[in-house]
Amino acid sequence: MRKVLSIIGSRMVQLVIMVLILSFVTFLLMKLTPGDPIRTILKVDDVIATTAEEERLMKEYGFDQPVLVQYSRWIWSVAQFDLGESIIAKRPVLDMILSRLPATIALSIGGLIVLFLISVPLGTLGAVYEDRWPDYLSRWIAMVGASIPSFWLGLLLIYFFSLQLNLLPVMGKGTLAHFVLPSITLGVAMAPMYIRLLRERLISTLQSSYIEAAKARGLLKSRILLFHALRGSLIPLVTMFGLSIGSLLGGITVIEILFSWPGMGELIVNAVMQRDYPVIQGYILIVGFLVVITNLIVDLLYLVINPQIKQGKELV
Repeated sequence: MRKVLSIIGSRMVQLVIMVLILSFVTFLLMKLTPGDPIRTILKVDDVIATTAEEERLMKEYGFDQPVLVQYSRWIWSVAQFDLGESIIAKRPVLDMILSRLPATIALSIGGLIVLFLISVPLGTLGAVYEDRWPDYLSRWIAMVGASIPSFWLGLLLIYFFSLQLNLLPVMGKGTLAHFVLPSITLGVAMAPMYIRLLRERLISTLQSSYIEAAKARGLLKSRILLFHALRGSLIPLVTMFGLSIGSLLGGITVIEILFSWPGMGELIVNAVMQRDYPVIQGYILIVGFLVVITNLIVDLLYLVINPQIKQGKELV
């Protein structure tokens, strides 16, 4: 329990530091980015001189204040769980993000299920049958998967399964069938590095001394593989997932746009195009929060996968 509380406390400190650094950098970059949100609101051309209406809106949104003053006001609002109001939609940013967050999380879970179903069997086959045809097949699949951009794979899946075979819907969200193509696209795009990592780790684990000791005790090969070798080999995969969660959330935006998935991807793309600063800042802050929380879950999973960590022992 002490180890768990220590991990949680450490991550909470990281969360506070991350919010301060990320929010300030994001806020500063938004101010340096070309474009004028006020002109976007008024839908006027850049060549038109500043009008009284523009000046009124500048004052209303506080854009006439120094950057540090604007930031201090915004971070104080964030501390009160208020991410501000969208300049374009005139809605609370937090409500806009929370209304789309479940769809993004659902798609992420679908992609992770596909990732697990692909990488664990293929990585295990490659290790168990090292330098034989199952190993060659798993490495070939990993190589091909790593060579295909996710958006192109998504287009291929749409062409064959939706347009040609008419088996699955092309876009939108509603039934379980709508999850299939975007989940496969996301999972297949991430699977190659996990296949290679699991294969290499499992090969090393199967040659270790404690696996030889398990064989000497007469344990079944399937039990040794599932409960000893594979369990110990999952730690690098969990670590990799914690490190790549940012890339996952970035890549899912492309897939959401491709399949018209009503997640946060469409929200952030529209916000960037319209220079909707409060939405962009709120989105980046929420994504940063999700990264820290995911890494906290990863740290806690270590205690489940390898109980030795509870006693503070080094991983073998």
